[in-house]
Amino acid sequence: MTERHGDPAYGFETLAIHAGQPPDPSTGAVVPPIYQVSTYKQDGVGGLRGGYEYSRSANPTRDALQECLAALENGARGLAFASGLAAEDTLLRALCAPGEHVVIPDDAYGGTYRLVDKVARRWGLEWNVAPVADPEAVRAAIRPGQTRLVWVESPTNPLLGIADIAALATVAHQAGALLVVDNTFASPYLQQPLALGADLVVHSTTKYVGGHSDVVGGALVAADPEVGELLAFHQNAMGAVAGPFDAWLALRGLKTLAVRMERHCDNAEAVVDLLAAHPRVTAVRYPGLPEHPGHAVAARQMRRFGGMVSFHVEGGEQAALQVCERTRLFTLGESLGGVESLIEHPGRMTHASAAGSPLQVPDDLVRLSVGIESSRDLLADLSQALG
Repeated sequence: MTERHGDPAYGFETLAIHAGQPPDPSTGAVVPPIYQVSTYKQDGVGGLRGGYEYSRSANPTRDALQECLAALENGARGLAFASGLAAEDTLLRALCAPGEHVVIPDDAYGGTYRLVDKVARRWGLEWNVAPVADPEAVRAAIRPGQTRLVWVESPTNPLLGIADIAALATVAHQAGALLVVDNTFASPYLQQPLALGADLVVHSTTKYVGGHSDVVGGALVAADPEVGELLAFHQNAMGAVAGPFDAWLALRGLKTLAVRMERHCDNAEAVVDLLAAHPRVTAVRYPGLPEHPGHAVAARQMRRFGGMVSFHVEGGEQAALQVCERTRLFTLGESLGGVESLIEHPGRMTHASAAGSPLQVPDDLVRLSVGIESSRDLLADLSQALG
């Protein structure tokens, strides 16, 4: 399985369980061990056993996760980090130089905006925003000879916009730029951007990959081996690697990703039906709705439409805050992608760092991460909170 991890003969569910995870050769254990170790005995100076010398540089548990992620995203190289933002920071510093430029979504995750604007800009990175749903607007935002990366999310966070990944790959490549896709909301089960022409995939493995709200992590997957090697050098040089136990938890989450995502999608569709018919809801944002402007593109490039739902509440910010505070099963909290359902107010919580910027989100917006509980119970909870 390890030698053939990219073989299309293997289905996603099989790869998630077996890629990078052969039985342990010494014990036969069917789950990769947690190599909770910092250093390794060398057989003479420079005589490394299996290529391991120090766990920042390489660790067998992290290697298993990285190989599995590469297989699931159909990439050449996977890399695991301490957080999604650590992965993003490593990518920016590895691939961009002072004076170069990136295009980011006008609906980007607040942490990505903060990293680009408050951190990377100080060492000379320039940026602007573009609506990822409009390839021509992205083309217009590119600065010829200066733009290094076109960075998109699809679906976006929190407005659930959809990017035509294949079209944007063409736009980016024509300008000599690389296309980076944050695939966190979709997960590799629902969408594989590299197969659509993207160059790099970013994940917060904290979310659907881990799936149980018990680990923080991030990942990069590169389509090109040379880019992957450059990123691996910076992963080691910068040091924000995933620890062995965190890597093991993320790897455990991947084994059930397919079945969890199906249930997330089932429940989200039921929630959308309720919200769309509710008199206090003025608009629902979900790519599975036929009236969603990105529905046709999402239907073409996604297996299903995901477990994330955003909606606008009649009465503005105070009404939205009240809904967030009234739920009983939907836990008021940041993050997403866990088995439990979460509710949040992006303007005050996950996207507070974007307030006053071009990325500021509407104050009447509520974001749901729909979990895998009984759909009947989730619908009853939302009904009472809205009522």
